Amino acid sequence: MTTTNTPTQLDDAARAALLARMRQRPAEMNTVARPVYDTAFDTLPGYDELRMVRATGEALGIANPFFRPHEGRAGALSRIAGQEVINFASYDYLGLNGHPDVRRAAQEAIERYGTSVSASRLVAGERPFHRELEARLAGLHQAEDAVVFVSGHAANVTSVATLIGRDDAVFHDALIHNSIIVGAELSGAARRTFAHNDLDALERMLAAERGHYHRVLIVVEGLYSMDGDVPDLARLAALKQRFGAWLMVDEAHGIGVLGATGRGIAELAGLDPALVDIWMGTLSKSFASCGGYIAGSQTLIDYLKVSAPGFVYSVGLAPAAAGAALAAIEAMEREGERVAALQANARHFFETAQAAGLSTGTAEGHAIVPIMVGDSLMAVLLSERLLARGVNVLPIIHPAVPHRSARLRFFITAAHTTGQLDEAVRVLKQEIEESSRFLAALGFDSEADDDPSDAMSVLQART
Repeated sequence: MTTTNTPTQLDDAARAALLARMRQRPAEMNTVARPVYDTAFDTLPGYDELRMVRATGEALGIANPFFRPHEGRAGALSRIAGQEVINFASYDYLGLNGHPDVRRAAQEAIERYGTSVSASRLVAGERPFHRELEARLAGLHQAEDAVVFVSGHAANVTSVATLIGRDDAVFHDALIHNSIIVGAELSGAARRTFAHNDLDALERMLAAERGHYHRVLIVVEGLYSMDGDVPDLARLAALKQRFGAWLMVDEAHGIGVLGATGRGIAELAGLDPALVDIWMGTLSKSFASCGGYIAGSQTLIDYLKVSAPGFVYSVGLAPAAAGAALAAIEAMEREGERVAALQANARHFFETAQAAGLSTGTAEGHAIVPIMVGDSLMAVLLSERLLARGVNVLPIIHPAVPHRSARLRFFITAAHTTGQLDEAVRVLKQEIEESSRFLAALGFDSEADDDPSDAMSVLQART
């Protein structure tokens, strides 16, 4: 009986012949349809706008104002490209970066503990200075305890994402920091936004929606980093109590700045800090170090220390950073004149700018004073012109702020002098007038041209 071989019964010669015939088939028959995968980085969202901004700057001869290297310690004065400038681009509000006690504390911490704790604190990274620092931070907010993270951004992201979930909601100010938004999105909770400092809108939203969620977190900033204004803390506390919510206040820019002794917005408002459930702050601004923290009830802190991925799976704060922060807190409490000087300087700059006819937006005269210029191109041009005249201030443009909201953001410190503040306002007013004429001569309409593509269209039309 004759049997027929199946493909699995082919001998070596037959298998080789079959493979040869397959290789001789037309190329289109060998092609298997596959999806087209995008592996290019220049197709990422926003890259076209970045490229357009760069091209516009190059066409106008404007250098990139970002990533400017400072050639030494950046305080009220700094050195950029060999030039000494009055510096308004650092968060060293109390002038403690470089304070002898702060430097010495960082050096001594390195001598004793090395440059790193080398591990998560749960594993092998716990050191006595961690708990000492956390106790001091808790004391600033009259809280039961605190937990320190190696990053302020990470402190917000990991804490928010850990405390709420899919059955919950976050209600936050429209101008809240990116770290809160990222944490809320990672949590899976509903994210609801109310107009900046519009607590009437927040109240309406809570009245209509609170019953839809298990837990609700309300988040605001103590001092808004782009606008320099503060929320109504008393009313926020009343709303959180009425609607059964947690209240979280991001004091990254408020601690060391607000209140008679620099203890933040609760001190400024004359309220019991316990009305706020979650205090957040950073070590990189008033405290001349690096890192972030959460302060609140013992239960809250205990939970975060075993549940927040940004703490559990991250190395502990470095010795030098902890030592510097501890010394900076002590210096703030011991040298109260620093807080007073900062607040006096901020009021002086704010009032001088307004008297010169400059727009300060919604700022209230604290350490952050934006000068609103509207157009992004104008903001970038002004930054370069001011640097050439010895004033370093950075532009804030879209997408960091909405279109038509570009500004120069001035950070005032205790170390600035009245003369430096007055000189900055004088030069700024002159350069706004000069830059307006320059852009008008090129055909730019500062009331309309804020999109980089609009600016490029004007340039192309002129060439």
